[in-house]
Amino acid sequence: MRAQFVMSEIGVGLRRNLTMTFAVIVSVALSLALFGGALLMREQVSTMKDFWYDKVNVSIFLCNKNDAATSPQCGKGAVTTAQKEQIRADLDKMDVVDTIHLESAEEAYKHYREQYGDTPIASTITPDQMQESFRVKLDDPEKYKVVATAFAGRDGVQSVQDQRDILDQLFELMNGMNVAAIFVMALMLVIALMLIVNTVRVSAFSRRRETGIMRLVGASSFYIQMPFIMEAAVAGLLGAGVACVMLLLGRYFLIDHGLALSEKMQLVNFIGWDAVITKLPLVLAIGLLMPAVAAFIALRKYLKV
Repeated sequence: MRAQFVMSEIGVGLRRNLTMTFAVIVSVALSLALFGGALLMREQVSTMKDFWYDKVNVSIFLCNKNDAATSPQCGKGAVTTAQKEQIRADLDKMDVVDTIHLESAEEAYKHYREQYGDTPIASTITPDQMQESFRVKLDDPEKYKVVATAFAGRDGVQSVQDQRDILDQLFELMNGMNVAAIFVMALMLVIALMLIVNTVRVSAFSRRRETGIMRLVGASSFYIQMPFIMEAAVAGLLGAGVACVMLLLGRYFLIDHGLALSEKMQLVNFIGWDAVITKLPLVLAIGLLMPAVAAFIALRKYLKV
């Protein structure tokens, strides 16, 4: 097969169907950008889970005087020194416990002011309303229930909370966004495949005289079909290239010059450039192979050789 002939036919086909080729490139680019974004979102959630789950604490909140009057769990009054010492001793005996810190009411109030000092409700809270609490770091955060079962309902304990519950809500939201992105990506992918099939069909119809002559002179099916398949592959590859650029620009502007500079995001462990770069070959491979396969299937129906 002469490469020059194939390349010339590819150029002719792309020029004849320039509008549809552009539509194919755009749809492939958007669908693959969403595909790559979904992969990166899943990796970001996994990275954040690994980062935060290693740092979350189990909090054992102790009863204070205000709780004794308002909370059923503190009906026997505020926690005593003896009860605090017994709770610490029991925590020390547990194999799943890594570190223990007793946060005083003053420390809790200080942290509260640091976090909510600018809000109107901050002025309504006083130090005596804050609870003492044991901040317990576990060797394995998945074993939270061991601590909860041992201390929930004990005298002097108002509640036992696992900070993972708060994080899980965030991760569920991010996973929901990821599912929505995958759904839109699948829809765009279907549109791209339909455009590819129609582009190949129009291209084959516009060159039916040339293909008829090639059949008469004994050209093989592969020789006749190759220019059409390559047209689709080139369009898909261009779309994949655009998708790769979109992913790189998204990482650069959204994270490096966006979220990473926000003071509220300083504790978030974002995915690195390596995570993005390792996805690019997959995006390019799909962009090249998907249109080529779609064109091959379409040709079997619309270009009888």
